[in-house]
Amino acid sequence: MPTRRTPHPDWVIDRRRDLGRRIGDLRRSTGLSQDDLADAIGMERRSIQRYERGERDPRYSELLLVAQALGVDVTDLVQ
Repeated sequence: MPTRRTPHPDWVIDRRRDLGRRIGDLRRSTGLSQDDLADAIGMERRSIQRYERGERDPRYSELLLVAQALGVDVTDLVQ
């Protein structure tokens, strides 16, 4: 994947971290482990880890799958 020419602004990084925190909080509140969530949506656990740490942006289709597995609307994740 090509590297961005300029880094993301701080507010984008903050929002990515907020998204990761929401995913982690919702996952824990439903009693799922990272492995359980990853299995439910057909991904690897390390992808879930990266989302929750705010290191990676999920694709929209992955975000939809995460929301479905957690039993929430996608808008609950991207407030």
